[in-house]
Amino acid sequence: MRDITVDVCIPVHRPDASFRKLLQMLRVQDMPVRELYIVNTERQYWDTSFEEEYPGCRVSHIEKKDFDHGGTRRAMAEASDADVLVYMTQDAVPADAHLIRNLLQPILESGAAASYGRQLPREDCSILERHSRLFNYPPESRMKSSADLETLGIKTFFCSNVCAAYDHSVMNELGGFERKTIFNEDMILAGRMIEAGYSVAYAADAKVIHSHNYTNRQQFRRNFDLAVSQAQHSDLFEKYPSEGEGMKLVRSAAKYVIKKGRPLLVFPLAVQTVCKYAGYRKGKKYRKLSRKKILKYTMNPDYWEND
Repeated sequence: MRDITVDVCIPVHRPDASFRKLLQMLRVQDMPVRELYIVNTERQYWDTSFEEEYPGCRVSHIEKKDFDHGGTRRAMAEASDADVLVYMTQDAVPADAHLIRNLLQPILESGAAASYGRQLPREDCSILERHSRLFNYPPESRMKSSADLETLGIKTFFCSNVCAAYDHSVMNELGGFERKTIFNEDMILAGRMIEAGYSVAYAADAKVIHSHNYTNRQQFRRNFDLAVSQAQHSDLFEKYPSEGEGMKLVRSAAKYVIKKGRPLLVFPLAVQTVCKYAGYRKGKKYRKLSRKKILKYTMNPDYWEND
C-alpha cells in the first residue's frame, strides 16, 4: 500500500466497556493511525481514563443539543487533513489487528471512494439479529458502482459508519456529510459517490463486532427515521425504493430460522416485520404528521427539537 495518512473519527455518548475495548484494539492495529478524534456528547459522562487507553487521542466535548449524525461527523472531517478518514461508532470493536489495513485496501489498491467493514454479532445477539448481520454483511467482499443499480437497487448505496473509510478528497469534492440529518448520513454520502461515478466497496475482511437486540418499538422508530432521511433526499432515494430489499431480508430470515430448527421464530419475525414496515411508512409521510406524533415515533427527538 502507498504511504497515506489515516485519521479515525468516533462520536460518543455515554461510552462503556465496549468503547474501552475498541480503543485497546485500535492501539494494536498493524496499519498506523495518525490521529484519533473523539467528539463526546455531554462532558459529565466522559471518563478521562479512556484517554489512557489511547494516549494522544484528541477529545472534544459538545452539548446534546449540538449533536447531529451528519453535522458532527462533517465537523470532524473539517478538523482533519488526512488522506483517508475512518469513522466508527463507540460500540464497534475491531475483531483483530488488521481492521484498518483491510478496510483501506479497496481505497488504496482499487480506487474505491469509500469502503465499509463486516459486522459480526456479539455473543448476546438474538438469532434474528444474527441473520440480519449475515444478510447485510456476508463473508464475500464486493465493489459497487452505478453499473449495479439495475440489479442491486438501493443496496448499491448501502454503507455503514459503524465502520467505514472515506477518501477525504472525494468527500470534499462532493460536499461531505450532510450538515443536518436525522440518520443515514453514511448511505446519503455513498449514494452521492455512486451517482458521481465513484465506487463503494464492502470489505468483508475488515471485521468489527457489533450488533443490537432492538425491541419491536425500537425497530419501528429506527425505520421511521430511516424513511424520514429518504424522504428528505428523495432525489437520491425515490428512484430506488427500499421495500423490495426489505422483503428479501424477511424471506431469507424465515428460511434461516427454519433451517436452524427454530420455526416458531417465524411468528416474532412477522411481528417485527410489521413494526419495521409501519415505521417506514409513517416516516415516508412524516410531513403530514403532527409534531406530537413525530416526537412519539422518532428515535432522535433532539433532531426535531433543534429543527
